[in-house]
Order: sequence, then structure tokens, then C-alpha cells
Amino acid sequence: MSDERINTLDAKLDELLRQSARLHKENIELKQRESDWQRERVRLIEKNDLARTRVEAMITRLKSLESE
Repeated sequence: MSDERINTLDAKLDELLRQSARLHKENIELKQRESDWQRERVRLIEKNDLARTRVEAMITRLKSLESE
């Protein structure tokens, strides 16, 4: 194998290693963002359920006042 081919393969290998490291870092960041979004989703669902419960309680109280 010629020195030129070895140098070309070496350069390609270095580039593949850089891309692999970049993609690995990006994958970790995306997993973290997904985890953050999932926690936010749970928080918003809980907040929505609380609001629904409060509105239902107000409606019940208004109906009971209306019937009195």
C-alpha cells in the first residue's frame, strides 16, 4: 500500500472518528432534551388536572347555590 493511500485512509478514519464523537455528543444532548420535555409534559398534565378539578368544584358550588 502506498503512503498516499495510507494517508488518505488515515484522514478518512480521523474524520469518521470526529463525526462519531460529534454524533455521540448530539445523541446525549437530544436524550437530555427529550427527558426535559417529558418532565415538562408531566408537570403540565398535573397542572391541567388541578385546574380541571378546581373548575369542576366551582361549577358544583354554583349549581348548589343556584338550587338554594
